[in-house]
Amino acid sequence: SARSQARTTSAVRQLHKFLVRERIAGTDPTSLLSTPRLAHRLPTVLTREEVAQLLEAPEGDAPTRTRDRAMLQLMYAAGLRVTELVTLPVDGVRLAEGYVEVVGKGRKRRVVPVHDVALSAVAEYLETVRPRHADPGQPALFLSKRRRPLTRQAFWLRVQQHAVAAGITQVISPHKLRHSFATHLLTGGADLRVVQTLLGHADVGTTQVYTHLSRDDLRGMHTRFHPRG
Repeated sequence: SARSQARTTSAVRQLHKFLVRERIAGTDPTSLLSTPRLAHRLPTVLTREEVAQLLEAPEGDAPTRTRDRAMLQLMYAAGLRVTELVTLPVDGVRLAEGYVEVVGKGRKRRVVPVHDVALSAVAEYLETVRPRHADPGQPALFLSKRRRPLTRQAFWLRVQQHAVAAGITQVISPHKLRHSFATHLLTGGADLRVVQTLLGHADVGTTQVYTHLSRDDLRGMHTRFHPRG
């Protein structure tokens, strides 16, 4: 695919830049290479109903389910990247103030408000589960049974399991919750610049991809309910 070609081309370019910089090679033959044009792909999102089903999937008071419930609720409530979620420190969650402080790409910090349902799920996890698994001085919020920070891969597997339990048939990943967060905000009337800030995008052009999705949703609503639709 064009994306695979672009990734390989980038790797070869970096190798030859290194060889020239270290004076192992005298010229850089990759200067003549062109990068394949990538097709513009819109992200797929979950419906509001599917999000609700996924968030309700980790039922019960088992420690892993309490943790997973808190993670899913917080990820959707704040539109977090999976890396931001699994590396979130305990002091990054301000329950009393109702927000999380996130360190995103480029070590940039942002503050994202969080609704009460997600805050309650995190508070329950902090009170009933995390003390069992946390060693003294452990800063990470979400931990595994082995007392270590949960990995991206482990959380991906948990999301897959809960999606199956919720009866969601489409392919799902943690990042799809972030896509859904942005799309649902814009569809509900949120300002594009606000969504950009919440997502931590440096360029508003990155956020604009979600406007296409929300426009499709609005077009469908118009067609369905307008007298001449």
